[in-house]
Amino acid sequence: MFWQEDEAEKDFPVSDAVVDVVFRLEGKRIPVDHAYALAQAIRTQAPWLGGYSEVGIHSIHVAASQNGWERPAHAPDQYLILSRRTKLRIRIPKEHLAQLCTDLEGKVLDIAGCPVRIGKGHHRPLDRARTLFSRYVVMKPQQPEVQFLEEMAGLLQTLGIQVRKALCGKETSLHTPEGPLPTRSLLLADLSPEESVRLQQRGLGPHREMGCGLFIPHKGIAPIVRNS
Repeated sequence: MFWQEDEAEKDFPVSDAVVDVVFRLEGKRIPVDHAYALAQAIRTQAPWLGGYSEVGIHSIHVAASQNGWERPAHAPDQYLILSRRTKLRIRIPKEHLAQLCTDLEGKVLDIAGCPVRIGKGHHRPLDRARTLFSRYVVMKPQQPEVQFLEEMAGLLQTLGIQVRKALCGKETSLHTPEGPLPTRSLLLADLSPEESVRLQQRGLGPHREMGCGLFIPHKGIAPIVRNS
């Protein structure tokens, strides 16, 4: 854990150069470990996405429980049950928004054998939240927590982002044809508005097409600290 107190900075206008595009989904289920399959399915419909470093494909997530159903563990033979509220989110330069919607809307993706239809999409600006969370950040195999945090602090420094408060969470291995991809969740707090938007625009580490290194707003670090 890194922990350094700092004063909040003033708000500033959020650039819309990079946005999140949110699509409705229609389908029954997808594998829990679907990051690679989802990336391949989307690239089949929009191969040009691979040419932009700002592009990121958020992994699809559903509620931890619904109607008596509990979210299964992250395993290759487990599935997520999709609901009407389930969405696909893709982070992309806004200038390519129209092309992305043209290529994806109405298409049926084959996500590891699970057909999912993509509905209408709309874009949302990035948030200047001072606390951000990434479910998956690529790490070295069996990398100790302290070394992981030190490496992430170095990468953040190259982006002009000062680490004030950072917590890493559970490890998750994502399936790829080359073998398991080790990742760890990461939460950063007390970012300035500028740092927050910059990190969301740039991401952290490789494999953003699989949702790695993509940061989203989080409610805050205090509840986690109290329960740790």
